[in-house]
Amino acid sequence: MKNHPVIDVHGHWGPWFFAMNIGDVAENLRVMDEWGISLQIVSASEAVTYDAPGGNAKLAEILAANPRLRGYLVANPNDPAATEADLKRYARSGLFCGVKIHTGYPRREISSPQMRDTFALLDEYAATILIHTWGGDVLDLPGLLAANPRLRVIAAHMGANRWDLAAEAARGCDRLYLEPSCSITDAGQVAHVAARVPATQLLFGTDATLIDPAVSFGLVEDAALDPATAEALYWRNAAALFDLAAPAQAAYAAR
Repeated sequence: MKNHPVIDVHGHWGPWFFAMNIGDVAENLRVMDEWGISLQIVSASEAVTYDAPGGNAKLAEILAANPRLRGYLVANPNDPAATEADLKRYARSGLFCGVKIHTGYPRREISSPQMRDTFALLDEYAATILIHTWGGDVLDLPGLLAANPRLRVIAAHMGANRWDLAAEAARGCDRLYLEPSCSITDAGQVAHVAARVPATQLLFGTDATLIDPAVSFGLVEDAALDPATAEALYWRNAAALFDLAAPAQAAYAAR
């Protein structure tokens, strides 16, 4: 248990098509309690994999009843009209604090015209985006950010097997953030990134409940970060990015 809050910027709610009993929100809360996670920002698995508007609507109900959760509105780059409708529908709800975009399920790469148009749309809303990255596609993000000056982007999985390229991308772009959750775990990867990227651009994510938080906690602890950098990564940067300092501290105090 940490002696400070922990904000998980990459979580999920709802069942997956895998043979895993993780659909109920009680599992989110159980995992958070087990690992000392104060707040978790989640997207609906249904919205990510199948039906963005339908999943977003179901998640809104879950968020309203669970104050330790915040939401990502899922944007499907193949359906900009639905994305804009959901942005308008939930803009004043206070439930969603960012936008989640996957690349694999909608089959649109970061370099695609559809993704370019989606980023332009989200720039109008000054959105904070969590986007799936895997490999060299993380290098496409600085160009999109340069073209959309109101956006801030979190590279989910920090490039996965190309965390070295994620470090290169973020080092030259102060609106690009990195979080370590991944099914690929290489020794020294967080230390490598932390040595090259400003500490203000490091965040903590777990990919729970799809992946146990033990993986991300292990990756970060293996890096042996100095206390100030570790605290920035675990919660201070996310608190600033999403304006969550007060609720994070309240949740930590109530543990």
